[in-house]
Parts: sequence; C-alpha cells; structure tokens
Amino acid sequence: MDEPKFSADTAEVYERETMINVTLVAETPKEAYDLAREKYGDGFTLVSARQIRNEEREGIVSEITVSVSRERFLQLDEMEEEMENLRPDEDLMEELALLRQQIALMKSDLLTRESREETLMEHVKRLFSEKGIAPEWLDRVLEPLIGSTVAEDEKLLVAYLLEEIDETLQVKEEKIDGQKVMMFVGPTGVGKTTTIAKLAARYAYMMEESRRVALINLDSYKVGAFEQLAHFADIMQLKYLTAANVEQFREKFAQLSDYDIVLIDTAGMSPYDTEKLVKTVEYLGSDLARTIEVTLLIAATVKYEDIKDIHETFSFLNLDSVILSKFDETKHLGAILSYLLLHPVPLSYFSIGQEVPDDLVVADKEYLLQRFIGDLDA
Repeated sequence: MDEPKFSADTAEVYERETMINVTLVAETPKEAYDLAREKYGDGFTLVSARQIRNEEREGIVSEITVSVSRERFLQLDEMEEEMENLRPDEDLMEELALLRQQIALMKSDLLTRESREETLMEHVKRLFSEKGIAPEWLDRVLEPLIGSTVAEDEKLLVAYLLEEIDETLQVKEEKIDGQKVMMFVGPTGVGKTTTIAKLAARYAYMMEESRRVALINLDSYKVGAFEQLAHFADIMQLKYLTAANVEQFREKFAQLSDYDIVLIDTAGMSPYDTEKLVKTVEYLGSDLARTIEVTLLIAATVKYEDIKDIHETFSFLNLDSVILSKFDETKHLGAILSYLLLHPVPLSYFSIGQEVPDDLVVADKEYLLQRFIGDLDA
C-alpha cells in the first residue's frame, strides 16, 4: 500500500492540529517564562508576549503565549488532576502553619531578650541598616555571634561586619583570553552606550596589548541611539554595525569572526517591558559560534526597591557581571552593597563620570568599601 503523501499545506495544518497554544500570566516577564519552563521544560515555543491590565490583580501584568504539543498538554493535565487528589488534608496544613508561627515567636523572644550583648548588636545593626544594608543580610551574619565575646565590643562587631562584606563581595578579574563577546543590558538612562564606548577605547587602545574591537547596536527604539554609538565608533575608528532583528544580527555577527572583542548595545528597558525583554532573549538564543557574556548596568544612585525589580527582570538573562554606572553621583552605597551581598553577581567595572574613555575603572572591593566606610563614619 502506498504511504500517505503530505503537501506543504497539509503538513502545516497537521502541525497546527497537533499543537496547542497556552496562555500564562504572571507579575513579570521572567515569572511568566519561568512558569512555562516549570510546566513544559524545553518542550514549548514562545508565540507572543505582551503587557495587560488585570482587574483582579489591580495593575499591569505580563502575559505570554506558548505553543506545546497536544500530547504533552494532555499528559500534564492528567498529572495535575492526580496531584489535586493527593493534596494534604487542610486541617493538618493549618496545624503545621500554627506550629511554625509558634516556633518563630519562640525564636524571636530568644533573640530579643534584654541583655548587654543584644543591645550592642542591635545598635550596630541599626547603624548599618540606616546606611542601606539589608536587615535580612545583617540578621543572617549577626545571629551566630549572639553570646560571643565579639558581641561585647562595638568596634569588633563593626570590624566583623566590614570583613563579612569584603569576603561576600565578588569582583570579576579583567582578563581577555582569546575572543570575547559582551552584551550590555539595563534600564533606560543607565548609561550603557557611553560605558560601551569607554570599554571599546580601553580594549582597543589603553591596555598593554591592543585588541581589534567591533561594535553592534541593537537599540532601534531610542531616537538617536544608532547615531550616538556610531559617532563614538567613528572617532575611535572601530568597526560599527547595526541590526534591527535576529536575522540581521546573525548576518552582521558572521562578518566579525576576525575581531578579538565584540561589544553589543541593547535597548534600555523598564523591568516591566515584556516586548524588549523577549527580543533580547531571542538575540541571546541566536546560533552563534561564540558565547555571549551578559553584563548588567545598574546606576549607583538607584533605590534598593528598584534594584530588586531590575534584578528580577535581568537575572533571567544569566548575568556574568555587573557594571556600576553614575558611581560619582552619590556617596551612599548601601543599597548597591545590599544587592551585591544578596545576589552573587560579580562586579567588573565602575563608571565614574561622563568622559570617554577616562572615567571607567576596574572594579575594586577596597575602593568600594572605603567609600561605604566614609558614609558610615558620617
């Protein structure tokens, strides 16, 4: 018997009939994408992403649509139904929750007993908290010291916390081995383009060994974005290319196989900009011959609450390092330190002004701590 033959049209209809589009909603693009990964692993295709107003949640949420096979969808549906039947007894869960609350209260009472050691510790904790260090990090570090000799001396406690900060902070060594591709991401107005120009000049002209540097601009959103980086490239006589979509990016990148360093500028985005985030993910997913390192730029002037939102969005891109911009515009570094203490992403550079290429220095823990201690003394 002859095997059935499928035309291109019938194959397309067959593929549509064997796939199901599923819509997922979450607070942020990362949470929505993680939800899809949790449910379907790598077995889905991103169809669309957008922001919508959700009346129940009273605000803007992120909605993504993914395509999964009908077989996978039905299989998960059956599994979820089985898990529903296996849920523990609600009365038991309430008892466990009450027990946890009682244990937490007992622990709290123990930690807040009136004693000279705890008074000193609370004083030092308040001193660091007022300068922006996250209380949750301070609690974690100070708790083992309760009742110790260190807790009896305020100077020792302060020195201990500064030592813990120094040991926890991570710095990425400036090391250029072989070819390197770096993509820069961050919020709007953080100074990505200027920082990229500083790095380009540093790598091409200011190190012991000069490198061949090329620039690719993916920012087609901001007015004048292409012209600004093109101007820097022209002054430094560096290769400069632009790309408006993933296909162009692959084509332009293929032209740079002989370059030592490729620096990629992206569109600035808010933590809630689903469209730009998904587009950045598509660029990172391009099938290239070289690995792309992702560097996040954060302004040293930003509030800690905003830093948490920024990290929640951009950590989704598997960050390799962080550059602090606008380092010269504030004396208060507690919020930035809290972010670095609670999220193990290494620092690579400080941007300390607007001058290209001079106002860029390799990240240094001692310099950062000296600035913080100055604020602490004040």
